[in-house]
Amino acid sequence: MMTPFTSLTAGAAPLLRDNVDTDAIIPSREMKTVGKTGLKDGLFAGWRYTEVGGREPEPGFVLNQPAFAEARFLLSGSNFGCGSSREHAAWALAEYGFRAVIAGSFNPIFRGNCVRNGIVPVALPQDAIATLAQEAPEAMTVDLVARKVRAASGAVWTFEIEDESRQMLLEGLDAIALTLLRRAEIEAFLDADCRRRPWIYPGATTGTVN
Repeated sequence: MMTPFTSLTAGAAPLLRDNVDTDAIIPSREMKTVGKTGLKDGLFAGWRYTEVGGREPEPGFVLNQPAFAEARFLLSGSNFGCGSSREHAAWALAEYGFRAVIAGSFNPIFRGNCVRNGIVPVALPQDAIATLAQEAPEAMTVDLVARKVRAASGAVWTFEIEDESRQMLLEGLDAIALTLLRRAEIEAFLDADCRRRPWIYPGATTGTVN
Protein backbone atom coordinates (compact mmCIF):
# COMPACT_ATOMS: atom_id res chain seq x y z
CA MET A 1 0.00 0.00 0.00
CA MET A 2 1.09 3.57 -0.71
CA THR A 3 0.20 6.86 0.95
CA PRO A 4 -3.04 8.01 -0.70
CA PHE A 5 -3.09 11.30 -2.57
CA THR A 6 -6.28 13.34 -2.77
CA SER A 7 -5.34 17.02 -2.69
CA LEU A 8 -2.18 18.76 -1.52
CA THR A 9 -1.18 22.40 -1.19
CA ALA A 10 2.58 22.89 -1.12
CA GLY A 11 5.51 24.62 -2.75
CA ALA A 12 6.94 23.68 -6.15
CA ALA A 13 10.54 23.57 -7.32
CA PRO A 14 11.09 24.69 -10.94
CA LEU A 15 13.48 22.53 -12.95
CA LEU A 16 12.50 23.85 -16.34
CA ARG A 17 14.42 21.54 -18.65
CA ASP A 18 13.15 19.38 -21.49
CA ASN A 19 14.17 15.72 -21.87
CA VAL A 20 15.20 15.15 -18.25
CA ASP A 21 16.16 11.49 -18.47
CA THR A 22 16.18 8.87 -15.75
CA ASP A 23 19.99 8.88 -15.59
CA ALA A 24 19.82 12.56 -14.66
CA ILE A 25 17.09 11.86 -12.10
CA ILE A 26 19.17 9.10 -10.48
CA PRO A 27 22.58 8.35 -12.04
CA SER A 28 23.48 4.66 -12.22
CA ARG A 29 26.40 5.18 -9.83
CA GLU A 30 23.88 6.24 -7.18
CA MET A 31 21.80 3.07 -7.51
CA LYS A 32 23.33 1.19 -4.61
CA THR A 33 20.21 -0.59 -3.42
CA VAL A 34 17.44 -2.70 -4.92
CA GLY A 35 14.95 -1.28 -2.41
CA LYS A 36 13.01 1.96 -2.38
CA THR A 37 15.09 3.66 0.32
CA GLY A 38 18.59 5.07 0.44
CA LEU A 39 18.21 6.87 -2.90
CA LYS A 40 17.16 10.43 -2.08
CA ASP A 41 20.73 11.68 -1.67
CA GLY A 42 21.43 10.54 -5.22
CA LEU A 43 18.48 12.40 -6.70
CA PHE A 44 19.76 14.68 -9.50
CA ALA A 45 23.28 13.99 -8.20
CA GLY A 46 24.94 15.13 -11.43
CA TRP A 47 23.40 18.59 -11.08
CA ARG A 48 22.95 18.80 -7.33
CA TYR A 49 26.60 18.40 -6.27
CA THR A 50 29.80 20.13 -7.34
CA GLU A 51 31.72 16.90 -8.09
CA VAL A 52 30.86 13.47 -9.43
CA GLY A 53 30.39 11.15 -6.47
CA GLY A 54 30.63 14.04 -4.03
CA ARG A 55 28.11 15.60 -1.69
CA GLU A 56 29.14 19.26 -1.76
CA PRO A 57 25.98 21.12 -2.79
CA GLU A 58 25.99 23.08 -6.03
CA PRO A 59 24.60 26.46 -4.85
CA GLY A 60 22.85 27.26 -8.12
CA PHE A 61 20.82 24.07 -8.32
CA VAL A 62 17.17 24.58 -7.43
CA LEU A 63 16.92 21.88 -4.75
CA ASN A 64 19.84 23.42 -2.87
CA GLN A 65 18.14 26.79 -2.58
CA PRO A 66 16.46 27.38 0.82
CA ALA A 67 13.27 28.69 -0.77
CA PHE A 68 12.59 25.28 -2.30
CA ALA A 69 13.73 23.07 0.60
CA GLU A 70 10.17 22.03 1.45
CA ALA A 71 8.87 21.74 -2.12
CA ARG A 72 6.61 18.76 -2.69
CA PHE A 73 5.96 19.39 -6.37
CA LEU A 74 8.50 19.43 -9.18
CA LEU A 75 7.95 21.57 -12.29
CA SER A 76 9.69 20.56 -15.49
CA GLY A 77 9.59 20.54 -19.29
CA SER A 78 8.51 18.10 -21.95
CA ASN A 79 9.44 14.40 -22.17
CA PHE A 80 10.26 14.13 -18.47
CA GLY A 81 11.58 10.72 -17.41
CA CYS A 82 12.86 9.67 -20.83
CA GLY A 83 15.78 7.26 -21.24
CA SER A 84 15.99 3.96 -19.41
CA SER A 85 13.04 2.40 -17.62
CA ARG A 86 14.73 2.33 -14.18
CA GLU A 87 12.11 2.50 -11.45
CA HIS A 88 14.78 3.89 -9.13
CA ALA A 89 14.02 7.31 -10.65
CA ALA A 90 10.51 7.30 -9.23
CA TRP A 91 11.75 5.77 -5.98
CA ALA A 92 14.29 8.57 -5.51
CA LEU A 93 11.72 11.30 -6.20
CA ALA A 94 9.25 9.71 -3.78
CA GLU A 95 11.82 9.23 -1.01
CA TYR A 96 12.92 12.85 -1.37
CA GLY A 97 9.32 13.87 -0.72
CA PHE A 98 7.90 14.81 -4.11
CA ARG A 99 4.20 13.95 -4.41
CA ALA A 100 3.65 15.22 -7.95
CA VAL A 101 5.69 16.03 -11.03
CA ILE A 102 4.15 18.68 -13.29
CA ALA A 103 5.64 18.58 -16.76
CA GLY A 104 4.79 19.26 -20.37
CA SER A 105 4.77 15.52 -21.11
CA PHE A 106 6.14 12.26 -19.73
CA ASN A 107 7.85 9.15 -20.98
CA PRO A 108 5.08 6.51 -20.73
CA ILE A 109 7.13 4.01 -18.69
CA PHE A 110 8.23 6.67 -16.23
CA ARG A 111 4.66 7.92 -15.96
CA GLY A 112 3.53 4.42 -14.98
CA ASN A 113 6.36 4.13 -12.45
CA CYS A 114 5.21 7.38 -10.85
CA VAL A 115 1.67 6.09 -10.41
CA ARG A 116 2.91 2.82 -8.90
CA ASN A 117 4.97 4.77 -6.37
CA GLY A 118 2.47 7.38 -5.22
CA ILE A 119 3.61 10.29 -7.41
CA VAL A 120 0.97 12.12 -9.45
CA PRO A 121 2.15 12.75 -13.03
CA VAL A 122 0.49 15.98 -14.15
CA ALA A 123 0.84 17.03 -17.78
CA LEU A 124 0.12 20.72 -18.38
CA PRO A 125 0.81 23.13 -21.25
CA GLN A 126 4.16 24.88 -21.09
CA ASP A 127 2.55 28.29 -20.55
CA ALA A 128 0.82 26.95 -17.44
CA ILE A 129 4.10 25.55 -16.13
CA ALA A 130 5.80 28.89 -16.82
CA THR A 131 3.12 30.66 -14.79
CA LEU A 132 3.52 28.25 -11.89
CA ALA A 133 7.31 28.63 -12.04
CA GLN A 134 7.02 32.43 -11.86
CA GLU A 135 4.97 32.09 -8.68
CA ALA A 136 7.26 29.50 -7.06
CA PRO A 137 7.92 28.97 -4.21
CA GLU A 138 4.42 30.15 -3.29
CA ALA A 139 2.14 27.24 -2.47
CA MET A 140 0.01 25.77 -5.23
CA THR A 141 -2.56 22.98 -5.09
CA VAL A 142 -2.77 19.70 -6.95
CA ASP A 143 -6.31 18.34 -6.57
CA LEU A 144 -6.50 14.78 -7.87
CA VAL A 145 -10.16 14.44 -6.92
CA ALA A 146 -11.11 17.31 -9.22
CA ARG A 147 -8.20 16.74 -11.64
CA LYS A 148 -7.16 20.38 -11.27
CA VAL A 149 -4.07 22.43 -10.50
CA ARG A 150 -4.59 25.78 -8.76
CA ALA A 151 -1.90 28.44 -8.72
CA ALA A 152 -1.39 30.74 -5.76
CA SER A 153 -2.73 33.57 -7.94
CA GLY A 154 -6.00 31.70 -8.45
CA ALA A 155 -5.43 30.43 -12.00
CA VAL A 156 -6.77 26.90 -12.53
CA TRP A 157 -5.90 24.21 -15.06
CA THR A 158 -7.47 20.80 -15.62
CA PHE A 159 -5.27 17.78 -16.27
CA GLU A 160 -6.03 14.33 -17.60
CA ILE A 161 -5.25 11.06 -15.87
CA GLU A 162 -6.51 7.57 -16.55
CA ASP A 163 -9.28 6.35 -14.22
CA GLU A 164 -7.27 3.33 -13.06
CA SER A 165 -4.19 5.43 -12.30
CA ARG A 166 -6.32 7.97 -10.45
CA GLN A 167 -7.91 5.23 -8.35
CA MET A 168 -4.52 3.80 -7.44
CA LEU A 169 -3.27 7.20 -6.29
CA LEU A 170 -6.46 8.22 -4.48
CA GLU A 171 -6.67 4.95 -2.54
CA GLY A 172 -2.95 4.29 -2.15
CA LEU A 173 -3.12 1.03 -4.09
CA ASP A 174 -0.23 -0.70 -5.79
CA ALA A 175 -0.86 -2.98 -8.77
CA ILE A 176 -1.39 -6.05 -6.58
CA ALA A 177 -3.78 -4.29 -4.23
CA LEU A 178 -5.72 -2.96 -7.21
CA THR A 179 -6.09 -6.48 -8.59
CA LEU A 180 -7.21 -7.81 -5.22
CA LEU A 181 -10.16 -5.43 -5.25
CA ARG A 182 -11.63 -7.98 -7.65
CA ARG A 183 -10.68 -10.94 -5.51
CA ALA A 184 -14.25 -12.25 -5.26
CA GLU A 185 -14.57 -12.24 -9.05
CA ILE A 186 -11.21 -13.96 -9.45
CA GLU A 187 -12.09 -16.66 -6.95
CA ALA A 188 -15.52 -17.19 -8.53
CA PHE A 189 -13.88 -17.68 -11.93
CA LEU A 190 -11.31 -20.11 -10.55
CA ASP A 191 -13.96 -22.16 -8.76
CA ALA A 192 -16.10 -22.33 -11.89
CA ASP A 193 -13.08 -23.26 -13.99
CA CYS A 194 -12.10 -25.93 -11.48
CA ARG A 195 -15.52 -27.54 -11.93
CA ARG A 196 -15.20 -27.39 -15.71
CA ARG A 197 -11.58 -28.58 -15.87
CA PRO A 198 -10.63 -30.29 -12.61
CA TRP A 199 -7.53 -31.81 -14.21
CA ILE A 200 -5.98 -28.33 -14.35
CA TYR A 201 -6.06 -28.06 -10.54
CA PRO A 202 -4.37 -31.17 -9.10
CA GLY A 203 -5.07 -31.67 -5.42
CA ALA A 204 -7.97 -29.22 -5.33
CA THR A 205 -11.25 -30.23 -3.73
CA THR A 206 -13.83 -30.65 -6.48
CA GLY A 207 -15.17 -27.23 -7.40
CA THR A 208 -12.96 -25.41 -4.91
CA VAL A 209 -9.54 -23.89 -5.57
CA ASN A 210 -7.48 -23.63 -2.40
